[in-house]
Amino acid sequence: MPSPVMGHRPVVILNDDKQTGRPMKGIDLRTNDRSMVLESAPGQRLRRVGNQVYVMSALPTPFNSPVTSFSPVFRELPFRPASRFTGRRVHFVGIGGAGMSGLARMLKDCGAIVSGSDSQTNSQTIALSKLGVRISRDQHGQYLDKTVDLVVRSAAVKDDHFEIRAARAMGIRTVKYAQLLGEVMQERLGIAVAGTHGKSTTTAMTAYALLRCGLEPSFVIGGTVPQLGGVGSRSGTGESFVAEACEYDRSFHNLHPTVAVITNIEEDHLDCYGGIDDIVESFQTFAGLLPGNGILIANGQDTNVQRVLRQTDCQVQTVSMGKPAVWSVSPRGIVNGCYQGEVTLHGRAMAWLKLSVPGEHNLMNATMALAAAHSAGADIESAASAISEFRGVDRRMTYLGQYAGAHVVDDYGHHPTEIRKTLQALRERYTPRRLICVFQPHQHSRTRHLLEDFASSFALADQIIMPDIYFVRDSEEERRRVSACDLVRLINQRGQSARHIPAFDQIVDHLRREVREGDLVVTMGAGNVNEIAIDLVS
Repeated sequence: MPSPVMGHRPVVILNDDKQTGRPMKGIDLRTNDRSMVLESAPGQRLRRVGNQVYVMSALPTPFNSPVTSFSPVFRELPFRPASRFTGRRVHFVGIGGAGMSGLARMLKDCGAIVSGSDSQTNSQTIALSKLGVRISRDQHGQYLDKTVDLVVRSAAVKDDHFEIRAARAMGIRTVKYAQLLGEVMQERLGIAVAGTHGKSTTTAMTAYALLRCGLEPSFVIGGTVPQLGGVGSRSGTGESFVAEACEYDRSFHNLHPTVAVITNIEEDHLDCYGGIDDIVESFQTFAGLLPGNGILIANGQDTNVQRVLRQTDCQVQTVSMGKPAVWSVSPRGIVNGCYQGEVTLHGRAMAWLKLSVPGEHNLMNATMALAAAHSAGADIESAASAISEFRGVDRRMTYLGQYAGAHVVDDYGHHPTEIRKTLQALRERYTPRRLICVFQPHQHSRTRHLLEDFASSFALADQIIMPDIYFVRDSEEERRRVSACDLVRLINQRGQSARHIPAFDQIVDHLRREVREGDLVVTMGAGNVNEIAIDLVS
């Protein structure tokens, strides 16, 4: 079945050997504003199957090898309009982050002159330095002067940062990361993955599928992915740009997607939203960014997503589990906690998913990723096979090792729904004697707003251990309004076993005394609670 969106730029694939003078047979694919002309070499014929073109060859090339893998008979001659960043000087303040470093690499590949600063050296800054990007650690404006065209800052960089103040004094335009993300997305086929839960995993699954299908995507993911080179970003040669779209501070309103995904919508980030109605309205604005020929891939079983869809004019592809929808997945079994399911498109069976990551919720994430990858030109069966082999994003039910015969896992979950889904998935995966959850609440404002929901979310844990709340993005006044002890008390009132142990080293000592063979220990939270698990297994 042809992909509904084929992109923005023409790509021509021509025969390498033009010396024979033999007539060429070709297939001309034209959808929207893209043209792909495929010409066969002597002794070959081409066969189109959906959006894939196969070489049927008597020459020494792989039989039935897809052109998208570029067998020796073909070369790709991409034509791209000149980037608005070509030849321009762009400076990144906080260049070492996953998203910032990915954009820096993409701009350099577009011909921009890139520099940056970061107080920390990491694998991203080292890789950029090897590409010729000048990076300063002192962040005192070493590479800032009036010839710089644009200064970009990460979300962590405040208005009073020295380099931001210096850039403004010189009259240099400054933008936040999300703004630049949107400007870069305008030049590509943007796939923006949004939602309260599952967006990092769904983004990574989509990027991995496109990469395995030979479409060479660029991507920016809010986490590192071992199967994607151990990084969270990449500058690819293909036209697709897959990006995680965060609703915090309405930053995803800066994007320019052609394909948008909404995994689900719940109350969160109530430090910048007034409530669920405000959040739904924000997602409606995000969906409204799609062009007339854009595609919205949306959870068809989420009531808040349904509210968004009622205000949407673009093409909508709903996704469901076990119920009719444009894309539907029917669970067909579970192996070691990893779900399998048959995927249908408009009621027609198209592929099987046999996941390598645990949790029924990931079957839904995988189906949405499959729909997104297909919209960007991936063959459905090939994409499903790739997604089935995907082994996860770091800090998403990540196995770290053992202590005293107990398994130790780390997870990023920091919302009540994520806690419930993750604990269920871990029980199915490991069937532990006891499940001990070390949960670090993330943000005082989130803890206060969702306190009752948090208190009821640990039903599948046998023991809950809680350090102090991770303090970030909140005021001192907010900090005084709620504590970890408040949450521990409510959990215990529900008949469960929870205790507050403030310091990490105290928690590690407690676990070393308490843990037995057959137990499962999971550290959970968006802060630095993973340090406890790392210390325990070390």
